Amino acid sequence: MTSIDISPEDMTKRIARFKDLKPYKESIMESTGVPAEAIGFVSPKAVYPIMSPEGWTGRSAVAPIKGRDGLTVVIAECLPGDKPGLHSHAKTVENFLCLNGRFRISWGEDGENSTELEPLDFISVPAGVYRDFENISDETARLLVTIQIPEGDPRDEVVFHPHVGKAIADKFGEKTVDAMGSVGFKFADRMADK
Repeated sequence: MTSIDISPEDMTKRIARFKDLKPYKESIMESTGVPAEAIGFVSPKAVYPIMSPEGWTGRSAVAPIKGRDGLTVVIAECLPGDKPGLHSHAKTVENFLCLNGRFRISWGEDGENSTELEPLDFISVPAGVYRDFENISDETARLLVTIQIPEGDPRDEVVFHPHVGKAIADKFGEKTVDAMGSVGFKFADRMADK
């Protein structure tokens, strides 16, 4: 086998420094005008995109590393009690590796099943299953989240449980729900209407 030579400059494009990562809440707010509090209904404290496919248009488009189709990598940072809300990834498999703290991973139509992850525990949740993750420790905790994407999917559609879309519309209005849909957040109670 012949090895490939890569310059230090090219390798620099393949490094993500945590201190330089920008949470996707900021990029969503900048591109759509969605209020941070509305994004808080569907996202933990901060989600730091690390790597996304070239040409990605979804929430993690600001990831500094562009990889091949099929994988998005983020760090979800959660305050104690923080969680994104019950949601389903329509076509992608979502995998969680607990980096620190402890997390309750819930799944099922109403989140009726759960397990707890401690540091370095891992779980893989299939596409189409409602799931949620909650920091159950007393410290800011982080999950390494890898999303396995089917070929040709440019954004990873996420569908939130019916109560989430209604709560956001009631508090922030229909335009906010529509703007969130433009970056891949869908709401089950609204899908039949659209």
